[in-house]
Amino acid sequence: MSKIIRLKTEVFLEGLKFPEGPRWHDNKLWFSDMEDHKVITVDMDGNSEIIIERPNRVSGLGWLPDGKLLIVSMEERKLLRLDTDGIKEVADLSKLSTFYLNDMVVDKFGRAYVGNFGFDYFNSKPFVSAELIMVTTDGNAQIVAHDMAFPNGTVITPDDRILIVGETFAARLTAFDIMEDGSLSNRRIWANLKTLAPDGICLDKEEGIWVAAPGRHRVVRVLEGGKITHVVKIENDAYACMLGGPDRKTLFIATSTHTRDEGRIEYVEVDIPGTGLP
Repeated sequence: MSKIIRLKTEVFLEGLKFPEGPRWHDNKLWFSDMEDHKVITVDMDGNSEIIIERPNRVSGLGWLPDGKLLIVSMEERKLLRLDTDGIKEVADLSKLSTFYLNDMVVDKFGRAYVGNFGFDYFNSKPFVSAELIMVTTDGNAQIVAHDMAFPNGTVITPDDRILIVGETFAARLTAFDIMEDGSLSNRRIWANLKTLAPDGICLDKEEGIWVAAPGRHRVVRVLEGGKITHVVKIENDAYACMLGGPDRKTLFIATSTHTRDEGRIEYVEVDIPGTGLP
């Protein structure tokens, strides 16, 4: 039996509230500070910049083929786009989503796959299953997966054929085949995580998925079938992760506390570079 590799982080950026949805793009780390209603970038020298500030929570990020940024506005339940002249609405998803929108992945064609809570998690209301919604570049939206247990972090493999999403309240990673029109089929369990509730995830070149596991003070690397190969222990809680840096071997981890303050971006160097989307 191979031994689990254990790693420890260092602090990269602090003074945040609740960082979420980290992405590596244009030689910078991009992320949403969900509770501070901001999208922020930081370069490898630690220089940060506020890209936008909104009146309410923001979450998932992604880019269209033309380079424009897409942003999930959680409580408005809208997908937004940052144009040169400001924020524009791409789609209102309030009639398709059961509750607040959450994380998102955008494929190479600009199709956004957006998850939602399903229920009022912030106020501890009873669990309700949720949907995964696909939004095309022209704003057309449709549900592509039903009965999801809080669909959260999502990745797409480099061949653009498989989408894998973390179902937080089912403690599993679920895979779908991506059809030519962007619809999803062949739903299956990619990994049963047992006691770990997945939040944000990212993919590496050896088909491992790094999974942030809030409530367990850790990020783990898991293979298809559920084998854990690496564990990163976190002082606070880890809510999302992203492989970035010049060689895509820096694992950035978005951390905070249960009171949604003392937010940080932490990091650790790993051996296998990131790949796929986001």
